[in-house]
Amino acid sequence: MDHCIETTGKTEEEAVASALKQLGLERDEVSVEVLERAKSGFLGIGGSPAKIRITYAVKQDRKEKIETFLTGLLSRMSSNAAPKIQETPEGNYKVVLEGDRLGALIGRRGETLDAIQQITNYAVNRGEEERVRIYIDAEDYRQKREESLQRLAAKVAGKVVKYRKNVMLEPMNAYERHVIHTALQDWDDVATYSTGSEPNRRIVVAFSKGGPKSGGPATK
Repeated sequence: MDHCIETTGKTEEEAVASALKQLGLERDEVSVEVLERAKSGFLGIGGSPAKIRITYAVKQDRKEKIETFLTGLLSRMSSNAAPKIQETPEGNYKVVLEGDRLGALIGRRGETLDAIQQITNYAVNRGEEERVRIYIDAEDYRQKREESLQRLAAKVAGKVVKYRKNVMLEPMNAYERHVIHTALQDWDDVATYSTGSEPNRRIVVAFSKGGPKSGGPATK
């Protein structure tokens, strides 16, 4: 978004310098239009200052950038949902989508929500020197999914210990695998590791009597 201001000075250079100081910008960050050239007058009488117009781009902060991008994306998806954005203490952002028919934005096992989160992170961080993480949720799906995965992990671990037989879970994304690994890291006689490649990477819950909790380096 472009803004502009007009300033005056005894000379055009002085007017430009005054505007740059006021804005806290460098010369190559603005464009300058001379509206009136300085006039010296006769014997110092009847002179007039130079008048210029400075045009500059106003950089959006991350919150505005997130809101602008998501509003446009949701509109193109024919959704009336609106993003509610909150900055976390770590300097990242949590976004909650609010509105009707949010199920379509969540998708099967959160696949659509994950895609929205991924593309938003890419769009907002593109061209930025310092990256931020943007977490997007709707209808508390993330929390509900995490609780569901924790219950699944406990159920599977119980079977693994009882029958002393490894169990391979369905394909999961990196976040879901992290939940499973964390949930079972303190279970006795159970180790977890991941196998396969994205998007079909799976967790194996293995029987490990008195062994290490990790099944190897590829646990993610």
